[in-house]
Amino acid sequence: MTMAKRTVVADTAPRRVSDRLLRWETILVLLLVLVIVGNTAISPYFLDLYNLSDATYNFSEKAIVALGMAFLIIVREIDLSVAAIIAVASLATGLVAQMGAGLPILLLVGPLVGIACGAFNGFLVTRLALPSIVVTIGTMSLFRGIAQVVLGDQVINKYPSSYTAIGQTYAIDWPPLPYSFLIFLIFAVVFAAVLHRTAIGRKLYAIGNNPTAARFSGIPVDRIRFWLFVLTGALAGLAATLLTARIGSTRPNIALGWELEIITMVILGGVSIAGGSGTIPGVVLAVFILGLITFGLSLINVPGIVISVILGCLLITSIAVPIIIRRLLNRRQP
Repeated sequence: MTMAKRTVVADTAPRRVSDRLLRWETILVLLLVLVIVGNTAISPYFLDLYNLSDATYNFSEKAIVALGMAFLIIVREIDLSVAAIIAVASLATGLVAQMGAGLPILLLVGPLVGIACGAFNGFLVTRLALPSIVVTIGTMSLFRGIAQVVLGDQVINKYPSSYTAIGQTYAIDWPPLPYSFLIFLIFAVVFAAVLHRTAIGRKLYAIGNNPTAARFSGIPVDRIRFWLFVLTGALAGLAATLLTARIGSTRPNIALGWELEIITMVILGGVSIAGGSGTIPGVVLAVFILGLITFGLSLINVPGIVISVILGCLLITSIAVPIIIRRLLNRRQP
């Protein structure tokens, strides 16, 4: 009996070590360190605390939406309309501001519009059994089109200072911490706890691994998928509120192309595009990696189109590398 136990420990210990070293989060930590070292080498302004704080403005709103997108992709769904939801939610906020609404209304209208848009997406996917990628491509055009038709070539920029202060000032003066970044950190902790410490998280993984088996297990698959679309829409609406306050205006092209960056954050964070796997800490690490890469490149005046090319390459790499690693591990197994 004793000999058998020792044999088992000897056989499994190396695999546990290798599993830890090959965990995607470990790779992301190493990549984050490389990004920080590289940016420090190319620019003496990178490690300035206020510069780093201001850099969070450029990715915090996207990161908030990425948390909801992670849940969706884990259950084998996707929402390509999130950037368009931001546009139509920002439009609604601007129209309400023109009517003289106060701060509480301005803070609520964006998330409420996002909830409505997310519910519309969820209804089409769960009730009509339409593929989410097709539905959200359609609603992406619909929501963005509404903003473009209503605004035309006009800009709404008459917002009260109490509202724009939320996007342009710090929640904490030292260390300097913007409101949007603070909200992202709080949400990241909540989402991580829900996904990794509750029955809801286990249900999400079960749906992503096998929706049919999850149904037979008594999990309300369609109801959960519907509410995940609503949640993602609400987060997009919140992002619209924060982004509009930060830039102080509403334009028809607001958040244009953000869906690619948000999905890149999620996939680079280790969430499988096939569903059923992924972690919130991985997504958070990917957010910091992409945000700091973009910030570092902007410090040396790299054009935005080049940054887009780099993001596209990262998206392809983050999809391909886990597949390659998985195949190599399968070959090593006897």
